[in-house]
Amino acid sequence: MPRRGGTIQKRPIPHVKKVLAVASGKGGVGKSTIAVNLAFSLAMQRPPSLGRRIRVGVLDLDIFGPSVPTLMGLQHADEPPLTSTGAMLPITNHGLPTMSMGYLLPKSGPGASREDAAVVWRGLMVQKAVQQLLFDVDWRDGGEGPGLDVLVVDMPPGTGDVQLTLGQLVAVDGAVIVSTPQDVALTDVRRGISMFRKVSVPITGTILNQSYFVCPSCATPHYLFGSPAAFRSIAASLDVPVLGELPLVKGVSVGGDNGVPYVLTSSKEQAEEDSAGGAVWRNVMQEIAGTVWHALKEK
Repeated sequence: MPRRGGTIQKRPIPHVKKVLAVASGKGGVGKSTIAVNLAFSLAMQRPPSLGRRIRVGVLDLDIFGPSVPTLMGLQHADEPPLTSTGAMLPITNHGLPTMSMGYLLPKSGPGASREDAAVVWRGLMVQKAVQQLLFDVDWRDGGEGPGLDVLVVDMPPGTGDVQLTLGQLVAVDGAVIVSTPQDVALTDVRRGISMFRKVSVPITGTILNQSYFVCPSCATPHYLFGSPAAFRSIAASLDVPVLGELPLVKGVSVGGDNGVPYVLTSSKEQAEEDSAGGAVWRNVMQEIAGTVWHALKEK
């Protein structure tokens, strides 16, 4: 938010070394699903420079439509506990700490979820909530010990208040833009990249989701939503690397609905149902995680 007296000084998020934003120009492209799976793929990496696995967390900054609680199987979780200094402690599942506006909404009754609760706020309230989620969370394990190597921030779609607040207040180390092959989504990719560049956030790369489908009875890619050629052309014209192209896989949606990210699933039945597409999806996501970590490490 612009203030009198000069530009705002960007600052780091407490107990976080690197901040990676996962964004999209429009909704419905699978951004949150990719953000969560990318976080787990990063956490599976064991870089020689660290000698251990990367410590990763997920921050859901979609104030009006938080998806991380459902994707992480935490939609029935209690409100986050507080430290002695009043900071919120992340809620963990599958070994990964998370924070979301979805954990702070009131439940409709005992044993109920918060999925029916709506946030009806004006811009200033949204900006205040975003700042609290950014700076009032203690990402250390139990409020003590080491913090995170990487915080993956799941952004809301578009180029609104939340994106500007993050870009102006936080030293963001990279941004990943997610799209699908349709022209309407590709147009918004340009806007998203332009917005991040205006607030001096480096673009790590783009990911094409639902690029193609491989049916169980064949190994031929079917481009259900159009050729990826336009996506590749836009990325090249904007000088943004393509991190990967993910196929359309049923198990990704099933895992998200069940609160189990796809990179963590390994059942034989699911593997047979998803055929070759499932293995490709996991492998590409691991390759993306390796590229992203290398780019963040260089910052």
